[in-house]
Parts: sequence; structure tokens; C-alpha cells
Amino acid sequence: MMQGNGFPEWVGPWLAAWRLAAQSGDGGAPQQPPAPAGATENSGGGDGQPVIPQTLPILPVRNTVLFPGLILPLTVGRPSSRKLLEESLGQSKIIGVFAQKDPAKDDPTPEDLHPVGAAGHVLKLIRSSEEQFVVVVQGLERVALRRVLLTHPFIRAEVEPRPSQPPPKEDPAFEAAVRSLRETALKLLEFSGEEAQPVRMAVLNIQEPDRLADFLAGTLNLEVPRKQALLEEPDVVRRVHELLRLLNVQLEIARLQQKIQKDVSSSFSEQQRRAFLREQVRAIQKELGEEENGAEQQVEELRQRLQEAGLPGNVMEQAERELRRLGQLHPASPEYSVVVGYLETLAELPWNRLTEDNLDLARARRILDRDHFDLEKVKRRLIEHLAVRKLNPEGHGPILCFLGPPGVGKTSLGQSIADALGRKFARLSLGGVHDEAEIRGHRRTYIGSMPGRIIQEIRRAGSRNPVLMLDEIDKLGADFRGDPASALLEVLDPRQNHAFVDHYLDVPFDLSQVMFICTANQLHTIPPALRDRLEIIEIPGYTDREKLEIARRYLVKRQLKEHGLRPAQCRFEAAALRRIIDQYTREAGVRELERQIAAVCRHVAAGIAGGEIEACTITPERVEEILGPPKYIRETRLASGRPGVVTGLAWTPTGGEILHVEALRYPGKGQLVLTGQIGDVMKESAQAALSLVKARAADLGIDPADFKDVDIHIHVPAGAVPKDGPSAGVAMLTALASLFTGRPVRPDLAMTGEITLRGLVLPIGGLKEKLLAALRAGIRTVLIPKLNEKDLPDVPAQAREKLRIVPVETVDEVLAHAVGPKPARPKARAKARRRAPSLVAS
Repeated sequence: MMQGNGFPEWVGPWLAAWRLAAQSGDGGAPQQPPAPAGATENSGGGDGQPVIPQTLPILPVRNTVLFPGLILPLTVGRPSSRKLLEESLGQSKIIGVFAQKDPAKDDPTPEDLHPVGAAGHVLKLIRSSEEQFVVVVQGLERVALRRVLLTHPFIRAEVEPRPSQPPPKEDPAFEAAVRSLRETALKLLEFSGEEAQPVRMAVLNIQEPDRLADFLAGTLNLEVPRKQALLEEPDVVRRVHELLRLLNVQLEIARLQQKIQKDVSSSFSEQQRRAFLREQVRAIQKELGEEENGAEQQVEELRQRLQEAGLPGNVMEQAERELRRLGQLHPASPEYSVVVGYLETLAELPWNRLTEDNLDLARARRILDRDHFDLEKVKRRLIEHLAVRKLNPEGHGPILCFLGPPGVGKTSLGQSIADALGRKFARLSLGGVHDEAEIRGHRRTYIGSMPGRIIQEIRRAGSRNPVLMLDEIDKLGADFRGDPASALLEVLDPRQNHAFVDHYLDVPFDLSQVMFICTANQLHTIPPALRDRLEIIEIPGYTDREKLEIARRYLVKRQLKEHGLRPAQCRFEAAALRRIIDQYTREAGVRELERQIAAVCRHVAAGIAGGEIEACTITPERVEEILGPPKYIRETRLASGRPGVVTGLAWTPTGGEILHVEALRYPGKGQLVLTGQIGDVMKESAQAALSLVKARAADLGIDPADFKDVDIHIHVPAGAVPKDGPSAGVAMLTALASLFTGRPVRPDLAMTGEITLRGLVLPIGGLKEKLLAALRAGIRTVLIPKLNEKDLPDVPAQAREKLRIVPVETVDEVLAHAVGPKPARPKARAKARRRAPSLVAS
């Protein structure tokens, strides 16, 4: 049959195969094809041909028959066939190639194969995709199955050679038939132009009649039963005569096809001409009793799928161009699978498939309350977002970004939002992504190219308006492969993402209906341009009370279910959960808490499964028996007040903590020594505190001479934990004032706040966590900056009720509450003190 370029179909597979086999490492190809076996005196045996083992791995093939001397590409996709190639080629490149009797059978047995096949030499193995190989095989000689040795994971059998019966010597009739066979083949090749020159050279170079017959039989476009009959025919004379008859039929068809093309080319458009030629090809194939070409069926199936996908006009034009290009490629070509993959991606994308939003605000609130405890600010903001969508469905809402420490439920909030809206949910982890192509996709000129991960997730979701979670957006990287954060600028801009162009698709795709939600642990690593596109919703760490409720309502139930336990078999006391929270976890979220609860459940499950216990109540004592000694010890309030020691408050990602600021003086040169892994900001706070104490020495009743010839040492335990920030300023000031006045600070008093040289107390962050830490440590009175009074509504009512919270504006107010008023002391005592200064104040 004639292809679109006038090339006989039977030439294409052989020509494509020798090109694949002959390609060098730099992609070049030789000017002449490799000589088929039989083209020289030494071919077909001796040192030039590999020795065929008695046992071979058997590769079943469909709709293909391999002849000796023929080079063919075989597409391998079945798991058993891939296993055969992966395990056998490392030992020997000789395999047995046998045609299936029924090509529709996916898992053929030895009984499903024709008895005669060919031993083949694997010339090249090409991985066209993850689940498909293209293997180029050259036939060596006919072999027959003798005895099957193995059927799993692939067939291995003993084979025996099936030599051809030699033709009669000096038989004029046979010589005339061979000459006619060669001339007919050359005439048929004239319809192919210069592209068939390598095949002409092969036909002219093959001298042995049996090799020439095998070469033409293998490349001629015949149905498998006819080819198999030619392969099983041992008589070379009969084989030559049958091939001559078939070649004459093909030659006549080619002449008729050429005439048809000339007659219709003047009166039909290009599209009509192609449609007409397809019909003519089908008619000719039907006349010959052949089935429709599989490649054409695939093209038609892809065209139908693309039409059903509802592609926009410009995208459909691109798809039609690729379909026309696909029709001109041979299925064995590596580019064929690339084009098919691209068209399948276009067909599978949800161009016009959207899920209908469920904007029932009460239902959304129930779902959020069901899945998450507390987080009232976050839930209120999400309900507001849904309300705006309900009133203005066409509006472009902001891109939400949940900011908070690990384990506080940022990702699960996205899933709850998708459930509340009735949308599909997809998650894209951006942690460690350095390549811009992960966002925009790879251009199809690269081997192994694929769409960007955003398009891939939308394709998997099957909807154009999913909730897409961009997780860990603060951990994006950048290197020589590009900047993914810059690529996200277009994706997260509602005014631009309606025409997002993925490099792989190379056509616009509308992302404006996607609800993007980002998560991050910190803001300073997010580029400013990207941060400007996000609405930040802070999710703080959980308090101990909140962790206890989360454990009771969610974590314990989930772990009991996962460990196959009933609630009656394992019951946690609230005191036991508090013990786990206080002494076995130190985190802002609840992941480690859940792991510790899981460890307890495993212990109980082992006891029940072993018949040792029937049920167990988890008490604080049982927690220590199961989990071992406590891992963490929290700081507690001082037992008694001592001069120079003050309780401060600190914020950490895992919650609030109290810290003790200790001051000491001793003879020296007036230096200030700071220890306890203190950061630069905290060091500056200590310098400012010392300056303020010196400036207020008279008001505090301190003799200025007390600062001479002494060194001051400030230490903040624990020394192994890094500390920084300005909020310890008031605590350092008070510690120094207490040290030099000799008046201790009450042990149940804690304080926090930044100081200035003017004596003002500035606001700080993390007030809620700090006050809860003070309450937990047994503190009764807390001094806070007056400007932080606005944050008190966020503090749980329990803490506000049990703590005496004193707002202060100046350091004078701090000192009045902490060390009291200036005492009246005798002058003689003051003089004695100047004469004998204290070496240690503690």
C-alpha cells in the first residue's frame, strides 16, 4: 500500500529498524543500511553470526513474524516480556521470537504460539516510556519449539533449528523465478522515490535465494497467517513462487493507487484528498482481507477523545496539527509515542469539567468544627471567604496562605475546605523544589518531558476548579534551573492565570477557577513579590488545654481505631494525657503527641493480643511505665526570692516558656559579661538595661560608686538553648536593679517587655503563649506592656481569671512593682558599704 509520501508500507518497518539499529552515540546514521544476513559470503554462519543456544527465552509477539536476516522493531509492553528482556539480555542477546496464534490474548502460554519462529539477535533496546520498550531484533535462523522448560515469569524452552531445503542446482526455471522476484521488488520500490535507496541496495546485495525470499517475506505487508506459512515452508522453491505471486499483486495495487492519486488531486482540497485516500486504503485492505491499520485506529480514537473533551478552538487547532503529524509517523518511531502522550494529555485535561460549589455556610461551619478544634479566627475567615463566593460567584478571591508551625493542621484545613465546598482536593508539596520546570513543565523537545506539577494535579483531580494546596511554599529553592517562586507569580495572580501556558502543553489553560491555598512555617523566606499576592492567616501553636481537647476528641479515637482497640479496652484519663503533653512532647502542633499516644496503644494492643490483659486504664503512672522517664522538664517558679534573680517570659515555636534571668557582680574592671547563648538583640537589651539602672541609681537608692571596679555577669539558663529578642529587656533591668539594691523580686512575679533608653516599655509578641506558660509554672502576677492590652481578648479566660495581669508603660512602674520603693537607710551603713563592697549578690 502507498503511504502519504508514496512509500510502500512494507518498506517502512524494515527501514525504520535499520535506522534505529545503526544510530551511533551522537545520533548519526550510516549512509548505507546494514547488510542483511546472506548479503556476503560469510553471513549466515561462521564467526560473523552469534551461536544460538539450545535453550532460549521466548518472546511472544502479536501481528508480527520475524524472518532470518530481517531487522525489525518490536514494541514490548507486557510485564512478562519486559521481565524477559531485563533478565536475559545481561546474559545473552539471543532470544526466540514466536508469533501468537490469537493476537488478542494478553498472557499467552506455549500452546498459544505457532510452533516455528526465529532466533533473533537483539541489536538495540530503547525505553520509549516507563512501561514500554522498543527492541530492535535481527533474525538469525528458523527454530522450532522442542520442549518448554519454564512458563513464569516468562517462557523459556529448548529449540531446534529448522534449516531450509536447498534449491536444485543449475535449474533454469528456478533461476528465472528468482530473477523475476528481484526485478518485481525493484519495480515496486520505484514508487518510493529516493528514500527507498537503502532497501534497493539490500535487494541487489542479497545473493542467496532463501535469504532474499525471507527478506521480502518479512517486509511485505501480509497478514500473520500468510507470513507464518512462509516461515514454516522449508522448500525454498515453493517459497520463491508464492512470494512472486504476492509481489505482483502488490505491484498492481501500487500502480492503481498512483493512478487514483493523479485523478483526484486536481479536484479535491487537501483535507478531502486525505479523507478520500484513507477510504481507498481501507477499501484495498478489505479487498485483500486485511484488517484496518492499528495506527490509524489509534489516530481516530484520539481525534474522537479530543472532540469529546471540549477543547477550546485554539487548542483544538493545535491538536489537529499534531494528529496530522502523527498520521505521517511510523508507530516504531520514538517520536510517535511522544506525540501520542501529548495528545492523550490534552484529551484527559478537564477543559470544561467543573464541580458545583456547595455554599451552605452552616454546613461548612459544621465540617470545620468536626475536623478542627478551636481555631476560631481561621474558621471565621474561611466562612467569610465562602460568603463572598456565594454573593459573587464570578469574583476572584484572594490567595490564602496558612502560616504556622508544623503540626497545627494547616494541610488538613485545606481538605476540610474542599469538603465544605464540595470540590476535589489536590495537594502539591513544594518543599525542596528547585526547578522552574516543576511548575511550568518541560518543553517537548526534551526526552522524558512532561507537564508541570500544577497541570498534572488538575489532570488527576479531573476538575478545572479543585482546591489546590501548595504545601511548604516557604521552602522553595532556586538554582541554575530557574526560580520556581517566580513561576508561581503568574499562577497565583487571579488577573493572569486565566491564560496560564504550561511549556509542555504550549497552549493556554484557565486556572482562574482553581482555589489556591498555600501553607508556610515562616514568612521571611518567601520572596516579597510572591508574599504580596498572599493573604496571610496565622495559625498559632496550640496551648496545653487545646492539645488536651484535641487528644480527647480526635487523636485517641483515631489511634484506637488504627490499633484495633475498642474504647472499653483502652481508656485514657485526662491526667495521663496531661502527663504526656507536659513531659513527653515539646511542640507547637500535635504530631509528636499522637506518636506518643500511638506508642501507648501499641503497648496495650500487645498485652491484649498476648492474653495478658483484657482492658487497661491509662493513668499518669502507667504512662511513665510505658513511655519511660520523662523526656522534658519544664521550668517552674522560684521557691523564694533572691536579689539579682528575676523570672522572665519567652515565646518558642512550641509554645511559651518561663526563663530565669540571673545577675551577679564581682571585683573587676567594669565589664558586662553575657552568657546563655544570647543573641545580638538580647545583648543590646542587656546594655540598655544597665544604662537605665545607672541613670536611675539615685532614685533606686544605689550609690554610683557601687558600679566602679566591678564586673557584672548576666546569665540566662538553659545555656544549651539559643535565645534572642528584645522582650527580656524589663527582666534584665529588674535583675540588675535587684542586684544593686539588694532587694529580692517576689518569686510569683514574672514580666515581659522591650525597653528604651527613655524608660518606655514597648509591646512584644506571643502574649497568649507567655501568659499560659506563666500560669502553668505557678506565677500569680505578670507585668506586660500596656500597648499589649489589645491582645488580652485572645488569651483564654482561664488564664485571665487566675493571673493578675498588670499593664505598665515605663520602667519606673516595672521597678515599683518588682523591687518596691527606695528604702530609707542610715548614712553610716551606706559609708560602710562603700568601704566593703559585696563580692557576690545572689
